[in-house]
Amino acid sequence: MKNAKGAFVGRLFSKDKTKNSNNNGRSDLTRLQVADLNDPDSSTSTGSPRAIFDNSNYDGGSPLNSPTTSPTQPYAPSSPFNKSPWSLHAPSLQLDETGLTGSGNVLIGSLLREQGHIYSLASSGDLLYTGSDSKNIRVWKNHQEFAGFKCHSGLVKAIVISGEKIFTGHQDGKIRVWRLSNKNGNVYRRVGTLPTMRDYIKSSLKPGNYVEVKRRKNAIWIKHIDTISCLGFSEDQKILYSSSWDKTFKVWRVSDFRCLESVIAHDDAVNAIVAGFDCLVLTGSADGTVKVWKREHNGRGTKHTILQTLLKQECAVTALAIDKEETVVYSGSSEGAINFWNRDKHLSHGGVLRAHKFGVLSLITAGRLILSGSADATICVWRREERDHLCLSVLRGHSGPVKCLAVEKEKDTGTATSPEETWWIVYSGSLDKSVKMWRVSEQSQPLSRLYEQQGGTNEVSEMPTSLPYAPSFSDFNPRAIPKTE
Repeated sequence: MKNAKGAFVGRLFSKDKTKNSNNNGRSDLTRLQVADLNDPDSSTSTGSPRAIFDNSNYDGGSPLNSPTTSPTQPYAPSSPFNKSPWSLHAPSLQLDETGLTGSGNVLIGSLLREQGHIYSLASSGDLLYTGSDSKNIRVWKNHQEFAGFKCHSGLVKAIVISGEKIFTGHQDGKIRVWRLSNKNGNVYRRVGTLPTMRDYIKSSLKPGNYVEVKRRKNAIWIKHIDTISCLGFSEDQKILYSSSWDKTFKVWRVSDFRCLESVIAHDDAVNAIVAGFDCLVLTGSADGTVKVWKREHNGRGTKHTILQTLLKQECAVTALAIDKEETVVYSGSSEGAINFWNRDKHLSHGGVLRAHKFGVLSLITAGRLILSGSADATICVWRREERDHLCLSVLRGHSGPVKCLAVEKEKDTGTATSPEETWWIVYSGSLDKSVKMWRVSEQSQPLSRLYEQQGGTNEVSEMPTSLPYAPSFSDFNPRAIPKTE
């Protein structure tokens, strides 16, 4: 099914195929969750971008919230979300004399352009790249719009960066390569398309290069025939992986943009792919499985063979992430759970993290942290401690599903309370058409300890089902801070 803009509405569950044959394993969101967001008439463009970064001139309002939402109500009053028992939120934590809770994780800014839902993010140095269904890739520098480039290929589903090259995956099944112009410092030019026209024509001349993709329909194996869902690099960044809703992942050589291999990986759409340690590649699919593949060199090409299936469940796998330092694998599911496996125990199952109400749409690791963005419009921050994970914060500020995350280490550490304290800047892109910036510390106190300090309980069984949220400037009320002499 397509909406008015031509963007596919995602299907999360493989078993729904018999009910609606037009969904083809899509993984963005269920139709119910994005019905309002995909309405082209639901909002109007404001023209120039807006940036909000500090509260020095704060007047007590809520500039970051939608007029129809509130900090405790992320959806419109008529939304099914508010009719759910999940919408009963626990009381928020009390403000200390600085106006912030003990967690220390806060919203520090918001970039608004309102020219499309944000589907992809990537950061490199002081540059942030955002992709949306408006066909634009925008480049931000020092929180201001720096440059932008546009292609006529549908929404931008994935962005990855290798050196001076930017690779973008699109709805038309192609990968485009961009590079900053040598003549103009803020102009990006397209330097390639995968597959290249030369390889495509050359392959089309040989009947053996055609594979059956549908009944009575053949296509050349080097090209994706459906939307690209994810992009990722090998450890040495010499190989680019692309996954697609056509049930395959493909392997590309970065140096000459040549397709080395195509693997029919799953029985349904491949939603996520990551390459990690020991030449392993992991794929997650709408068929509910997470598979592990081993990469081997085969002459000038590659060969991927399946090693094991880590997970097999009814609901779709929607996101994957790898902590390469600690060799831990994470997968997010459409029902809101995060499974993880430990490499040092032969990828044995380590447990399940549960804090989200709706599906997990994005996962990313940073130091000892794992961050998850969800269709419930929140971002959960977890800290890994040996074999356990502690929930530090549930970041709130978006009014729509959090589709993508990017993270970079904070350069200015002058605010750190100790030399060991590590801060990260997290960027979150949402279907509410905004990108928000968060400041997150690895040394934040877990939510259970914060509740205990404020008269709560340290029993996990008595923790609220809706966890308290880290404060943001949109929730900040200066009148609530007690005056000091």
